[in-house]
Amino acid sequence: MELTENILKCAIFDDGSFLLEAAFNLGITDASENEEVTFAGSVIKTSPGDLIEAENAICKLLESNILGIFGPTSKPTLNYVQTIADYLELPQIITDPVTTQNRNWSAVNLYPNHMAYSKVFANIIEMKGWTDFTIIYEGAELLPFFDNILNIEDLDSKEHIVINVVQLPSGDDFRSQLKVIKASGSVNYVIGCSRETLPILLQQAQQVGIMSDDHSYIIMNPDFQTLDIDPYKHGGSNITGIRFFDPTMEDIQKFISAINEKAKELSENQIETAIEGNSLNFNLALVYDAVMLYTSAIKAMGLEEGGNITCESDETWSFGSSVVNYIRTMELDGLTGLIKFDEDGLRSEFEVDVLEVQSHGFEKVGAWTFDGFTEMRKSIPPVEQEGSDSMKGKHFIVLTALSKPYGMLKESPKKLEGNDRYEGFGIEIIEELAKMNEFNFTFEIQEDGVYGSYDAKAKKWTGMMEKVMDGRADFAITDLTITSQRQRAVDFTSPFMNLGITILYKKPTKEPPNLFSFISPFSYQVWGWLAGAYVGVSVLLFFLGRFAPEEWQNPYPCIAEPETLDNQFTLANSFWFTLGSVLTQGSEIAPIAVSTRMAGSMWWFFTLIMVSSYTANLAAFLTVESKFYAIKSISDLASNPYNIEYGAKSGGATFTFFKESDNLLYQKMYKYMEDHPELMTQTNDIGLDWVKDETKNYAFLMESTSIEYMVERNCDVAQVGGLLDSKGYGIAMKKNSPYRQPMSESILQMQEQGKITRMKDKWWKEKRGGGACADDDASSAEAQPLVLANVGGVFIVLVAGSAMAVVCAFFEMMVDVWIIARREKVSFREELIAELKFIFSFSGDVKPVRHRESTGSGSKGSKKENMLDEEESQKNGDLEPAPTPHSERSSHSRHTSHSRRQSNAKQLTIMKRYSRD
Repeated sequence: MELTENILKCAIFDDGSFLLEAAFNLGITDASENEEVTFAGSVIKTSPGDLIEAENAICKLLESNILGIFGPTSKPTLNYVQTIADYLELPQIITDPVTTQNRNWSAVNLYPNHMAYSKVFANIIEMKGWTDFTIIYEGAELLPFFDNILNIEDLDSKEHIVINVVQLPSGDDFRSQLKVIKASGSVNYVIGCSRETLPILLQQAQQVGIMSDDHSYIIMNPDFQTLDIDPYKHGGSNITGIRFFDPTMEDIQKFISAINEKAKELSENQIETAIEGNSLNFNLALVYDAVMLYTSAIKAMGLEEGGNITCESDETWSFGSSVVNYIRTMELDGLTGLIKFDEDGLRSEFEVDVLEVQSHGFEKVGAWTFDGFTEMRKSIPPVEQEGSDSMKGKHFIVLTALSKPYGMLKESPKKLEGNDRYEGFGIEIIEELAKMNEFNFTFEIQEDGVYGSYDAKAKKWTGMMEKVMDGRADFAITDLTITSQRQRAVDFTSPFMNLGITILYKKPTKEPPNLFSFISPFSYQVWGWLAGAYVGVSVLLFFLGRFAPEEWQNPYPCIAEPETLDNQFTLANSFWFTLGSVLTQGSEIAPIAVSTRMAGSMWWFFTLIMVSSYTANLAAFLTVESKFYAIKSISDLASNPYNIEYGAKSGGATFTFFKESDNLLYQKMYKYMEDHPELMTQTNDIGLDWVKDETKNYAFLMESTSIEYMVERNCDVAQVGGLLDSKGYGIAMKKNSPYRQPMSESILQMQEQGKITRMKDKWWKEKRGGGACADDDASSAEAQPLVLANVGGVFIVLVAGSAMAVVCAFFEMMVDVWIIARREKVSFREELIAELKFIFSFSGDVKPVRHRESTGSGSKGSKKENMLDEEESQKNGDLEPAPTPHSERSSHSRHTSHSRRQSNAKQLTIMKRYSRD
């Protein structure tokens, strides 16, 4: 027979991709291979939902003598094209899940009939024995595919079945609906949605916590096998679906390779791989099977030309109904399995494999035919490996609280969703644990902030502990203290942080500088011993001076055998010598004897050490500001000398510590807090606000780690006293949880690697205002200039000493005037006035003797004669004046004598003039 080329049909595709066109052209090519009739196809792409564009495309293609129409895919366009095909009696091949057809005889749909399709899943539900499940569907057009599922109760009236139906909203955020489903307590779900929506829905189901060991899923989408199951295969949920073909079969692999080549040609080499791996979807295989089925019918009927019809004429194709009827009687073993139609022209008889997600991938557990479900074997999960692999791929609900810095809302100008909304120390620990153990998680917030304690009246736990025990959360992490009572109810990991209870109170106030702070370097006891040593050594020198012969010196060196000897270590000179050494000023007195020099040397060594110690310690006392501590320990708070109110977090571990302690002091404090419930707070932040409140005198008892965080950011509060106990924070989970061991091992590993320490430094000292008070501490530690208040006491001592010196000088003058007046028998008043006149005349530093004898003998006369002789000698330059009786053998006394000799002439002249007056 001569080869004839026919325009097979027009294909109208509006999905915007090359894949359907590639599958269509591949079917045309395969149908024409080694055949006497060569087929051809014409493809037109239209915009989705554009009815006018679709009608113009059909009218244009009718001029090419087409044999049929394939497509389109969008529902409005499909219904409109179907109306035109019915009117023209032109066969239309459909591969989409359409449940209604206008006249049914002009269209052939290769997609499985909705009644038979729903029967597949109804049988699976019966096999699983579900009596309570929730149907989750995407659009109203999919409801017919749940027909047999919704009527499943009629199959066995003895069993009451509860079915919930939830429609997903438009968009891509289904968390609100999923949370409602979770709250209903349903754990079995039937999912009907598109291939694009399915992974989003499952991911959000993980996030809200309905994909754990207790939950089961049946996926109705025929592309279930193309789903990326890596996030779910270790999660513990039972996930069941179907497939129409095994992607590992040789024919399917050849088709995938061929369609990739076709797509690459159509996209002008812009697409390298259109279908990756085994991700061939059901619709592409249906398009190929549709082409093969239709070409087989055309060849069997021997048709060589299509209907010669147009949109303007009222004619119809006379062979159109015959082609449709013939196709409905055919059977074909295609890529999607057996293609066979029932008496109503529906594809009701087909075969599918039933798959379940296992840790190693998809597992075929049964098969379904029109006769019913055949179970090949029950799904037996593989044995979980020990260690962290037991958590791999699973999804957990992690309960936390908004408690700084363990869990906080992230600051961002953008709207955040899911886990991205939270940050903090506890959040980062969970994220690190998830990386180490390869599990997924979703955070939930404990809105009321109650961590949990046992309510003896209600006989149940509250807060976060209750949710963990009930299985509503897998883990709980925050500043949750491990206590013996909690340990009996749940399991805890190894502590990720160690801490203790202490006091949060106002920072100590700075005391004003003490005027006499220069006394502070030595205690009063040391000052007392220093004064005693001063007196003792001075008296010792006085006695040593009297004992030592060398200290008795000739007052007149020019006289070989003097009548008297002088001793420089009088009681006054001894005190002056030791005082000069203490003040590092020295004196004109120099020890001569070995004994006095030894005593003086030891005293100098003693003063060297004492003065150096005083000087070194004085700098600290003058520069460091003293602080006033209202309380320094827990005992100070309990005794309450300043009427300080105190409390703790209501129902927290701190309050429980005081309640259960057998320490009398702590019991006293517990009684105080129990009697003053108004001083208990709901959160730590409230306690901080009360401590900072200037109108309150309040101290807050809490964990040291939380206090460290607050002190880093609030420079007006401080930690007071040491730790009252030693405990730790841990991650809570259900009793006998299999995840306790791997989680604890991971926490220990993080501690050994220093990760937790780095996290703590980050969230305590860097993030969210951390280190705000470090500058204050650094500035206070630097050397500060001294103000007058720091050294004012020294000025007071100087002024007071100077005033005392003035008083002493005036007193000495008064006594001397009184003695002279009495001795010379003159008026005390006249003598005082004369003395004051001389003092305030400021005439010089030489004072004449007013009352002296004109003649006499003895020492007085000798002194006068000596002075006259000395004056005469000085004039002649042949005799030096004799030393005064109180001259000492020292450089200082020699200098003094030399000065006196220089002014003797002047003194004698003034004295003579004064005596004549």
